[in-house]
Amino acid sequence: MKNLSIIVPVYNSALSLAELVNQLSQVLPTIASQYELIFVEDDSRDSSWDVIRELVSRYPWIRAFKHMRNYGQHNALLCGIRHARYEYVVTMDDDLQHPPSEVIKLLDKLDEGYDVVYGRPQAEQHGFLRDMASQVTKLALQSAMGVDVARNVSAFRAFRTHLRQAFGSYESPYVSIDVLLTWGTTRFAAIPVRHEPRRLGVSNYTLSKLIRHALNMMTGFSTLPLQIASIIGFVLTIFGILVLIYAVGRTLFEASVPGFPFLASVIAIFSGAQLFALGIIGEYIARIHVRSMGRPASVVREALGDPSDSPSEG
Repeated sequence: MKNLSIIVPVYNSALSLAELVNQLSQVLPTIASQYELIFVEDDSRDSSWDVIRELVSRYPWIRAFKHMRNYGQHNALLCGIRHARYEYVVTMDDDLQHPPSEVIKLLDKLDEGYDVVYGRPQAEQHGFLRDMASQVTKLALQSAMGVDVARNVSAFRAFRTHLRQAFGSYESPYVSIDVLLTWGTTRFAAIPVRHEPRRLGVSNYTLSKLIRHALNMMTGFSTLPLQIASIIGFVLTIFGILVLIYAVGRTLFEASVPGFPFLASVIAIFSGAQLFALGIIGEYIARIHVRSMGRPASVVREALGDPSDSPSEG
């Protein structure tokens, strides 16, 4: 059996936390010799932190950190990963859609020589728009990660803790755990797991948040947008040359000059291309500016659970 750290980012999930811990308390002793559960409470608006306080007082193998403000799911995960004590890390959501009983499948797949294993939902339990946004996000992630398994990523993942050495000095506020893991390994895998419908509360991952996360991955961890801007600029330059040849040819052979609407449309095309390219370049410059300010990925307001306590044994 393995030594295992379970990391759960928490946001507005007071209703589901007790049941999540109850299920984990039944599963973890059967699959791990030493284990811990790390809650990272991302400045919820409900009573999640009060519930976590009560759970920490009842279970010595639970630790918790509360952020000073809402930093986002991946920033919360990074905080938990940096505090993990054991050999293996499993990340999962706080809404019970990732069944704790499925953790053993991820760990068994790791034993086949992989460093990161994702639990791919057998069937998504979200709405149509949310599922479509998830697919767009995964496409963006694939360009940032550069690995085929990117299309199968999920928040339910298991990996070897030593991978965090590859991003130990990472301090940017723009975080994607999946991209950071590629800094330490290329041995990824994905397996099908059950994905339960959410029974308590509502999802905190809205369509706008998914789109924002996709944009952050594209501009924060990939040069693809710059390459797209270069290709568009090249294509429009060729188009402009062809238009110039056409205009000169009509002037020489037909003694006529293309009218104002045509010229205005050409100018609009090139102006739009320039603004498009400048916008992308500006986004990268803005990220460089934020990085130069030394803004942290997250800041902990309060911590519960003593990391020096004797570890739990199954």
